[in-house]
Amino acid sequence: MKKLLLIIPFILITKVSAQQEVSPPQVTMPSENKMNIIKTNVTGYIFRNINLSYERSINRWFSINVGFGVMPEGKVTFMNAFLSDEDDKRFQNLEIKASNFTIEPRFYIGKGYGKGFYFAPYYRNSSVSTNEFDFNYDYTFSGTTIQIPLKGTGDTHGNSGGLMVGAQFFLNKKQNFILDFWIAGAHYGSGKGDFTLTSNYTLTPEMQAQLKREIENLDIPYIDYTVETNSSGAKINVDGPWVGFRSGLSLGYRF
Repeated sequence: MKKLLLIIPFILITKVSAQQEVSPPQVTMPSENKMNIIKTNVTGYIFRNINLSYERSINRWFSINVGFGVMPEGKVTFMNAFLSDEDDKRFQNLEIKASNFTIEPRFYIGKGYGKGFYFAPYYRNSSVSTNEFDFNYDYTFSGTTIQIPLKGTGDTHGNSGGLMVGAQFFLNKKQNFILDFWIAGAHYGSGKGDFTLTSNYTLTPEMQAQLKREIENLDIPYIDYTVETNSSGAKINVDGPWVGFRSGLSLGYRF
């Protein structure tokens, strides 16, 4: 009996110790601990777009990406692709600067946690302003044509929503360097702005009417505007659709 009483506690202690040793360890997934990504769209620098974005994973399939970009003042890129040669010559010394803010929920359909294919509805706020530029138009009267120079300036702002499809990849084993491929994206919204053209000449009613026609006949795609003229020049009110497209490659760091 004494031997049995000594053996029972020993058996109980041994059983408890064995259960503690075989209990499964807590599983950790190092890749899921890196929930933040800072990146920049390197192809945007071709168009003077200095940009930075931050992405935060909320869960395996969902994240929020917030981006900001600025374009320093400079010449309008590919302006001749939007205007005819004749209209392009009317604008001299025209430069613009721009900024944009984008908030983009992402839904991953690949491996998740910032990896794989995704689709992303987004909202974008944009603004564009110009320097003081020269605008010339030819005034014809009684068979004689004279060039009337004007000084112009203005700015416009737009709000739009869109959808982008892309894919994001990890570039090394530690999964901290990433490549974000914006396959294709487009947004549509509305924009408003005001531009003024001022002349040193006092414009007659006939001059004003011809100036109004010339501005209205400018073949500028995707922009709706109205024109009012007076003896000092013209005021152009932009109030219409705002269209944009997105594509590119971003490089970033995940932590």
